[in-house]
Amino acid sequence: MTAHEGPVMHVIQGEHRVSDRPDIMLTTVLGSCVSACLHDPNRRIGGMNHFLLPDVPGARDIRHASAAMEQLVNSLLKMGGRREDIVAKLFGGARMLQGLPDIGQRNAEAALAFLSGEGIAVRAHSLGGTQARRVRFWPGSGRAQQMVLSDPHDVPLTRPAPLPAGGSIDLF
Repeated sequence: MTAHEGPVMHVIQGEHRVSDRPDIMLTTVLGSCVSACLHDPNRRIGGMNHFLLPDVPGARDIRHASAAMEQLVNSLLKMGGRREDIVAKLFGGARMLQGLPDIGQRNAEAALAFLSGEGIAVRAHSLGGTQARRVRFWPGSGRAQQMVLSDPHDVPLTRPAPLPAGGSIDLF
């Protein structure tokens, strides 16, 4: 793990952060929660959210997927981002407790459905499994890193589309 020289902003459940500063690093720890890291590479801005509940009819609480995703997208647009340029990386959605409903899978499905409906390309994701993750994201460059907090072979990295420059996820 390399040392980070700039400010670190922690994103906790129900929050989101956006920035255009090249030295900012956003970080979070996820279990069944999902975090979307959105980036506009042309304007070099990005942001991260952290939501803990899948969608339910009528929910407008930012702890729920659609509200959290909508708020993050709108914050990027307010900073000058363009919807057609925004790309996404998704993390989390683990099944943390066997024998209970798989909230993590439902969270992952909700994030993917939202992005598909908004026409936002998913450049990479690491969703599912049974292990927690630590995620670091540099919103100015779109660079992301994840550390699986137990067995690193449990959660394979999936890249659904070719990645442009700055579109990778580093495992640390």
